[in-house]
Amino acid sequence: MAPDHTPVAVVGAGPYGLSLSAHLSAQHTAHRIFGRPMSMWSERMPKGMLLKSEGFASNLSTPDGGHTLRDFCRAEGREYQDLGAPVRLDTFVDYGRWFQQQRAPHVEPLDVVALERERGRFRLRLSDGAELTADRVVLAVGVGSFAHVPPELAGLPARYVSHSSAHHDLSRFAGKDVALVGGGQAALETAALLAEAGARPQVLVRKSAVHWNESSQGRSLWARLCAPHTGLGAGWKLTVYLRVPGVFRYLPVDRRAEIVRTKLGPAGAWWLKERVVDRVPVRCAMAPSGLTLAGERVRVHTQCGEEVEVDHVMAATGFRMDLAKLGFLAAPLRAELRTERGFPQLSRHFESSVPGLYFVGLPAALEYGPMQRFVYGARLAARRVSAGLEGARAQGAARAREPARAPGAAPAPSA
Repeated sequence: MAPDHTPVAVVGAGPYGLSLSAHLSAQHTAHRIFGRPMSMWSERMPKGMLLKSEGFASNLSTPDGGHTLRDFCRAEGREYQDLGAPVRLDTFVDYGRWFQQQRAPHVEPLDVVALERERGRFRLRLSDGAELTADRVVLAVGVGSFAHVPPELAGLPARYVSHSSAHHDLSRFAGKDVALVGGGQAALETAALLAEAGARPQVLVRKSAVHWNESSQGRSLWARLCAPHTGLGAGWKLTVYLRVPGVFRYLPVDRRAEIVRTKLGPAGAWWLKERVVDRVPVRCAMAPSGLTLAGERVRVHTQCGEEVEVDHVMAATGFRMDLAKLGFLAAPLRAELRTERGFPQLSRHFESSVPGLYFVGLPAALEYGPMQRFVYGARLAARRVSAGLEGARAQGAARAREPARAPGAAPAPSA
């Protein structure tokens, strides 16, 4: 019995997958979407977290511009501001699920456990054992698959070392000493949440100082002219990267890689500072060089020669592109992908070198800039991918309408 078939399969039901599904439904493109809605946000982000992006930059995308975070908060009677009011994690998760019910109600809450390509079609196997084929597949898998733990922090069991994205409920660390490695929002906010949950955290920062972002409110006209605020940060270069993303992909690859790595890099949100300074030990110039066990505790060795002994080490070291971490992607299919700096090469419609296979979110950052690391980038990705899929569908329909030619016959002249 042949497996089910769909013209388009969307893998992932986070902000990018849900936004794309809304665009595809609006243009009547038949598709199936797989994943547990907002699972990365509801299961792997710490309770009590606040989004770093501003309210107006935290919308999922629809072609008509509706079903925004503002719309949800107004309907539910929740606090909302475009600028200056951090978005609560639980509000954002509830918003994503509300959006899914309204604009992508056909999501199938199953994981894709295998994806391969055979005879010009893709074959997907689902977590319930079912299989299907698809003409085109869009991978909207989110950042969770790409959690990065540096080699100097690897090697010990998970009870001693973990990535900061592995914890939703931090109460299990109450009464314990925890070292956060990193100098950005994840390290600083997780440390604050751990302290508020009764743990004894400290932050080990590689650099000589911690950088704090400025508030988006109360900026002078001159400051706004010199460095416009984008919802993710301020500055003219960032504004260009976000507002004119087509320009970004024509920069030299070394320059693009540097921007993706450093722009919107490690920094704490302005509203977080008072919860950290003088409340949580932040130790700068403390780059770890390795870990060893000391009984039931972990000893952190640093490049400066100091040692820190704790119950648990969390790597708040971000996410790094590595296609090998997509375990469901068949090795032969992965080998077909042309890459630069570990990122798949993509067309203007986010299509990879494997015809019919698309990537959005972090894998698209080298082509479309740092916004693809954030919810903000979902709008561009959904618009470009849906346009590309519609164009491919139209071309296929036109070819199907062409009259068959006798073997060796020349095509009819065009008008």
